Amino acid sequence: MRKLSYRIYHAIGALLHWGGRKLTPAGQVALGALVLCGVFGIDTTQSTAYRMFAFLAVLLALAGGGARFARRGRFAVERDLPRAASVGESFDYRLRITNLGTRPARAVTLCDDIDDPRPGFEQFRRALRIPTYRGWQRLVRANRVAAIGNMPCADLAPGAVLDIRMRGAALRRGRIHFSGVTIACDEPLGLARSLAAQALAGNLTVLPKRYKLPPIALPGGRRLQQGGVALASSVGDSEEFIGLRDYRPGDALQRVHWKSFARTGKPVVREYQDEFFERHALVLDTFVAPAAMDAFEEAVAVAASFACTIDTQECLLDLMFVAGHTHTYTAGRGLLGTGSLLELLAGVRPCDDQPFSALADTLRERAAGLSGCICILVGWDRARADMIDALRARGAALRVICVAAAAPADAPPWLLHLVPGRVQEGLAGL
Repeated sequence: MRKLSYRIYHAIGALLHWGGRKLTPAGQVALGALVLCGVFGIDTTQSTAYRMFAFLAVLLALAGGGARFARRGRFAVERDLPRAASVGESFDYRLRITNLGTRPARAVTLCDDIDDPRPGFEQFRRALRIPTYRGWQRLVRANRVAAIGNMPCADLAPGAVLDIRMRGAALRRGRIHFSGVTIACDEPLGLARSLAAQALAGNLTVLPKRYKLPPIALPGGRRLQQGGVALASSVGDSEEFIGLRDYRPGDALQRVHWKSFARTGKPVVREYQDEFFERHALVLDTFVAPAAMDAFEEAVAVAASFACTIDTQECLLDLMFVAGHTHTYTAGRGLLGTGSLLELLAGVRPCDDQPFSALADTLRERAAGLSGCICILVGWDRARADMIDALRARGAALRVICVAAAAPADAPPWLLHLVPGRVQEGLAGL
């Protein structure tokens, strides 16, 4: 039953997409009128409906034949995309089309080809207990990253080049994959189009939504960083070099400065100094039930808001989450920038193949070097409470936020609860 429903809904989606491109707005009206005339034509006394049905059927058949056998033009298309867009905002980009044919192209419409938002069978099976078409449409809307409309163009003379500004709306975070451009040309009746697809790949990252945060003081103070400032600009375990000095018994041979030793004839070693600076962790809880996806999206938006607000010029910020395995990305002091953290958050997905302890264990290992920790959770239970207690026991200063539709029954007073849909008002509690 599920497979049959899935195939029917999948075919309906493909037919609607094809019809939206193959038929002009006038052709869609004519097709709707044809269907109505067919319905009313069941009553054999309605002779007018018969005539209208026959007329519209012949008209659409002629239009389809004209589009099918019309000579298609030859075009070259280039696309200029921005680096990123943000959820809930419109974005613009440019398409440049060149008419390579020997005839003018009239009534041209450009249609950008992006990822198919129709769900796969596994997603359909897991998400819908009852396979209704309304549920199918909800999944399609949830998978659609952006909405990009068709753009009509001016007539193109042979060899003419036209720059067109396309406009899209970013609907959810993620990545928009452009696979090509479909060039549609109207047939003489103006009811149908001939379609010519051209491959033109491209990608556009849609960054998470961000909220405005009040002025906040990050928890914790400076901590000794084993790698010094050098750790913030390279991978390794070096310290900050401050000068040369004479060798002392017990100094490691690795610190001997051999060039100075050869020049002076006396052993000289490099002297280093440990550095103290702030290092904060931004922890995102990715262990979420399918029914709480709205809360997860809001949690990602809150994490993105902190990533944009925290000044990483004088501190390090470790973004931590679990997706397949534990991920840790460090920003600030010569490492990743804020934009890179936002791009990482744009692709975060819920974790369903690891236990929550994977995140808790990583935090416990890193707690000694952290000035503070901002934990953004999507629920409150014993495992999460134990993780917070373990961090407190190791001396880490904490700020804990829980994004959930209902307030946890046993939540401590210092836990900030945010309700999806009212996050901006809740963040005022910071």
